[in-house]
Amino acid sequence: MDISVKDLQEAISIRQQIDNLQRRLSSLLRGAPQTTTPTTRSTSRRYFSPSTRAKLSAAARARWARRQGTGTAGTAGTAAPAKGRGQLTPAGRRKLSQLMKARWAARRKAGGKQKASTRKKGVLTPAGRKRLSELMKARWAARRKASSK
Repeated sequence: MDISVKDLQEAISIRQQIDNLQRRLSSLLRGAPQTTTPTTRSTSRRYFSPSTRAKLSAAARARWARRQGTGTAGTAGTAAPAKGRGQLTPAGRRKLSQLMKARWAARRKAGGKQKASTRKKGVLTPAGRKRLSELMKARWAARRKASSK
C-alpha cells in the first residue's frame, strides 16, 4: 500500500481533530474534561451479585424458550408455541402458483415470444476492448506519476 508522508500527516491531523472533538463533547455532557487514558474493561463493567446473575440468566433462558416455543421449568409451560415465520402455507403456495400462471398467460397472450439477442453477454466488442485498454493505460500512468512524487 503506497502511503505518502503527506497522507500520513493529514491522517494524524484528522485523528487529533477527532480526539479534540471527543474531549469537547464529553466535557459538555459530563461537565468535566475527559482524561486521555483509555478505560480498562474491568472499570467499565458493572458488578452483579451471583443471585442477580442467576436471575438474569433465568430470564434469558425463559425468553429463549418462549421464542423457541418450548416450555421450561422456569416458565411452567405458560409460553405459547411460536408461530413459524417465513414459510408458505399450502393454500398460500397454491394462490401464488395461480397468480404466476395467470401472469405468464397474460404475457404470452400480449407479446408472444421475445426475440433472443444475437449478441453474447459478457463479450467485449473490439471498440470496447480498445477503450478499456486506453483507460487502464491512463490509470497506470497516473499511478506511476503519483508514486514518483
